[in-house]
This record gives sequence, C-alpha cells and structure tokens, in this order.
Amino acid sequence: MRIRIVDAFTDRPFAGNPAGVLLLDTHFPDDDWLQNVAMEVNHAETAFAHRLPDAGEADWALRWLTPAAEVDLCGHATLATAHVLHTTGAHQGPVRFATRSGVLVATPGEDGSITLDFPTAPLTPVDLPDGVAEALGTEPHAAYDTGPNVGDLLVELADEKTVLGLFPDHRALAAFSERGIIATARAEDPAGGHDFVSRCFFPKVGIDEDPVTGSAHTALAPYWAERLGRPDLTGLQASPRSGLVRTRLRGDRTLLTGRAVTVIDGELLAPPHARLHA
Repeated sequence: MRIRIVDAFTDRPFAGNPAGVLLLDTHFPDDDWLQNVAMEVNHAETAFAHRLPDAGEADWALRWLTPAAEVDLCGHATLATAHVLHTTGAHQGPVRFATRSGVLVATPGEDGSITLDFPTAPLTPVDLPDGVAEALGTEPHAAYDTGPNVGDLLVELADEKTVLGLFPDHRALAAFSERGIIATARAEDPAGGHDFVSRCFFPKVGIDEDPVTGSAHTALAPYWAERLGRPDLTGLQASPRSGLVRTRLRGDRTLLTGRAVTVIDGELLAPPHARLHA
C-alpha cells in the first residue's frame, strides 16, 4: 500500500503542514487500524480516502485522524489528498470528497494551487473562560466559539508580536475547547504579504501546535473579513514551519487556497489484516 507525506499550504519541502495520505482500494479498514497508522505517521493528521461509485454526490470518501483521535474537519490533509490525486493521475479536475462535514470540493488551479470549498465556521462571542489568559501568557481582547465543525476557541490578541511570542502552557490549554485554541491578530505591516496572523494549539487531540490549519481559517476568514472590510485575505500561520492560506469569504462557504509538495512516497508494510497488538 502506497503512503505519502505531503507538505500542505507551502510551495517548498519542510514547510507548511505535513500530512500522511493513503489512497485505499475500496473501503475504510477497521478504526483501530486507521488509528494505529495515524499514530505511526505521527503528523497532525493522516488522511484516508477511497473512490466512490460513479454518479454519486461525491467522488471519494475521506477521513482524517490525528495520532490521538478522528476529527470532523481538516484543511491541510484535504489539500494534501487532492494534491496526491492530481499529481498521480488518480483524479482529474475538481474532486468531491464525502466527509463528516459534508461534501467538500477541491479544485486545481492553472498555477498549481488547489482551492478548497469549506463551510464557514459560525462565530459566537463568548466570555473568556477563567484560566485561558494564564495558559496563553497574555490577556486576549475577545473570544469566540467557532461552532461544531471546527470546535476551537478563537481569541484575538493585542498585536502580531504578541502572537509570535506565545509560549503557552499546552496542558492547561487542553481544558478550554473541544479541539483547541486559535490565537490571532491583525498583521503589523499591511505590505508584508499577509493580512492577519495566527497560531493554533490543539493539545487535546495530541497536537501541541499545528503548523498550518486550514479548518481554523474557516473561522479566521469571516472574523477578519468583517474587521478589514474585504472578503479576500491572506493569513500567515506563524508556527515554526509557517505557511500561507489565501481565503475568500462567500457567505456560508469559505474558499481556502494553497499549494502542496510531496516529500515522501513509500510503501506501508502493515496492511489492514496485520495483527495490531501483541
């Protein structure tokens, strides 16, 4: 079985967010096997996909697992999967994925980029939970719930420098949302190639800091579009690996555009029928 590691939301290796990608023959194996593969890959997410019958509402079924749990929505692993389908010739043109979050479409661009069509996250203002400021090491200006698909607490911080300088208490952050914390601020320099900056911390699902999070940008896009007065924006996720996500807000849908690079193409030698435990 072929397994690939793809760096997503970047145009160069060893940047962006790495994802494992497995294209399966006909169906999803047992959940225990999927989780063991995701643990072995040990990246933020591993994507598993198989082709669906023709004439349906989707072309491929897609699931995403972290080393610790299955998630409802993942942008970078969807981008990585679409990249593998297009670069290997397994699929041509836009691809429709059947997922826990409905049918998601990935469309290749002539410039080599891929655009994802995702549901826009609903933002609900909330009181900042006690302990969040202490866990982050700074006092947020505002806090928002991002709804069931994303499951994060989005907090706006004072400025870009504050976001870049965060050294949070990851264990403490795990108590404050379904998945994690999105910390964001307006870009310091509007001419610097991005409109806002973010960092994402997901210790509850086994990821202390996610390198580049597509799903978080379905919340960041409407948040900053309202404040900056423009539907088309670029977000810099300022993790150590870093990456750019171009966003376009279209009401209840958000378009996320980025590139991807395959860095490892190998063979998985533990097929689904292999014994999982001694």
